[in-house]
Amino acid sequence: MSKSVAIIGDLFMLPEAFETALKDACGDQVQIKTRKDNWPDEPMEHGYAVEGMDGLKEYFGTADDVVEFVGDAEILVTQLAPMSRSMFERLPSLKMIAVSRGGPVNIDMQAARDHGVLVVNTPGRNASAVAEFTIGAILSETRKIREGHESLRAGNWRGDLYRADVTGRELSEMTVGVVGYGNIGTKVVRLLRAFGTRVLVCDPYVQLSPQDAQDDMVSHVSIDTLLEQSDVVTLHPRVSEETRGLMNAEAFKKMKKDALFVNTARGPLCNYDDLYEALVAGEIGSAMLETFAIEPVPTDWPLLQLPNVTLTPHIAGASMRTVTFAAEQAAEEVRRYIAGEPARNPC
Repeated sequence: MSKSVAIIGDLFMLPEAFETALKDACGDQVQIKTRKDNWPDEPMEHGYAVEGMDGLKEYFGTADDVVEFVGDAEILVTQLAPMSRSMFERLPSLKMIAVSRGGPVNIDMQAARDHGVLVVNTPGRNASAVAEFTIGAILSETRKIREGHESLRAGNWRGDLYRADVTGRELSEMTVGVVGYGNIGTKVVRLLRAFGTRVLVCDPYVQLSPQDAQDDMVSHVSIDTLLEQSDVVTLHPRVSEETRGLMNAEAFKKMKKDALFVNTARGPLCNYDDLYEALVAGEIGSAMLETFAIEPVPTDWPLLQLPNVTLTPHIAGASMRTVTFAAEQAAEEVRRYIAGEPARNPC
C-alpha cells in the first residue's frame, strides 16, 4: 500500500524538486500532494512572536494552514513548515517529517518524540555552496574586487589599486584561520589547500582529517593562536552557549591590524557592536558579513555605512545544487522509512 506524502515547499526548496526526488526514490509507493509557500519573497516567523508556536524558529506558514494541508498524510516533507505541540495533537496520522535543512528548528522535537513521530534532517545540504561562497568572499576583499567595483560605480577609476602599498594579496602568501571544522569548515580548508594557503584550524571537538593532517600547510591550533597569526579569520561553528559572541572586543584586539574577518555562518557568533568599534578604531582591516543577529538588518545599521565592510543578505547557502541535494537526501529518508530501514539522519 502506498504512503500519503504532503510536500510543503517554497520558492527556494521547490516542491517539484521534492516530488521528482521522491518519485525517483520511491516510485509508486507514494501518493503525493504539494504546496508552494511564498518564502523568501515573504519573511519567516519566529515562535516567540506567535502564540502557540513557542520555541520554533525560522518557519513559514500558520498552524491552521499547515494542519489543513497535511490532513491525514503519514509523511510530511518540508523545509520551513512549522510543527508545534498543538499541531502534532491535531495530526494523529503523521508518523514522519523530513526537514530539508541542517537543523529542525521549525519543529517541536520534544512534542515529536511524545507523539512517536520520526524527524529527519539533511545535514550538510549547503556545505559546498557556503564553502565556495566563503572563498569568493575572501577573494572579493583580499584582491580588492569590492573596492574596484564600488569606485567604478561612483565614476572613479582607482588606478591606485595597482600601487604596491595598496594592492591586494594572494591566498598563497596568506594565513587563513578557520574556526569550526564541520561539514562546511572542512570543505573551506580543502579549497584553501588548492590555493597553497597556510591554514590554521580551531575546533576543540574534532581532529583534522587524514588528508589535512598530512599537509604541512594545515595546523590544528588554539583560538588565540589562530586570531593572532591569521590574515583572514572565517567562522564556521554552530551557535551554542560556548560559541555565542565568540568574536567580541577581546577577540578583535588579538587579530592583526590589517586582518579580514568573514562571517558566513551565523549572526550570534559575533558581537557586531564590538566589530563596528574594531573596524572604526583600526584594530582590524575589514569585514565580510553574510549573516546577522537580526534579519533583515535595519537600514540605519552602522556597519552598512563603513567603507571597509562588504555585506550580503544571507545567501551563501543558496544554490541550485543545495535544492537538489537536499531533496535527494529527504527522498532517501522517506524510502528508508517505507522500507523499514533505519534513518540516516534521525534528529
